[in-house]
Amino acid sequence: MTPAPETHALALFGALHDGPDTLLLLGPNEPGFWAHFTAQPEYSDGLPDPLDRWSKRVITSLAQAWDGTAIFPSDGPPYPAFLDWALRSKQAFTSPVGMLVHARAGLMVSYRGAVRLPGHRALPAPAAPPAPPAQPRPAARPALSMPSGQTAMTCPPAVAISRRPRGRIA
Repeated sequence: MTPAPETHALALFGALHDGPDTLLLLGPNEPGFWAHFTAQPEYSDGLPDPLDRWSKRVITSLAQAWDGTAIFPSDGPPYPAFLDWALRSKQAFTSPVGMLVHARAGLMVSYRGAVRLPGHRALPAPAAPPAPPAQPRPAARPALSMPSGQTAMTCPPAVAISRRPRGRIA
């Protein structure tokens, strides 16, 4: 692809076939993205949404050069399905707590835009999914010492609470 997205401090964050087309997902090429962006006119012109405006200018230009159509997360409603596309690209995965994790960018993933190209293009190999989390060991629990015949439910509070804060509480 000419020009390459890297000339604008962007990287290919995934690609997928969507109907008859190919979608290219673009995100910040780190390290160096922020230094590149802060040298751009949108950063210092005082107008709202400088990063979104820069993304639209640059990705629209790339899309035109590649004979495609630019798509942005802010287009809508209805809004483009960037999270679905990210997962379908097999370059991003859902973490055990439900957050999106990119194979290269990790949790700091940011999709600045996408380019829709006509036809099916070759796709990058799927990224290896992250290793499943190790099974946590059960936490050690302190042994409670109760008077004979008492349980935590029947023990008087003064006996059940053996540690009290020391010093004055303001």
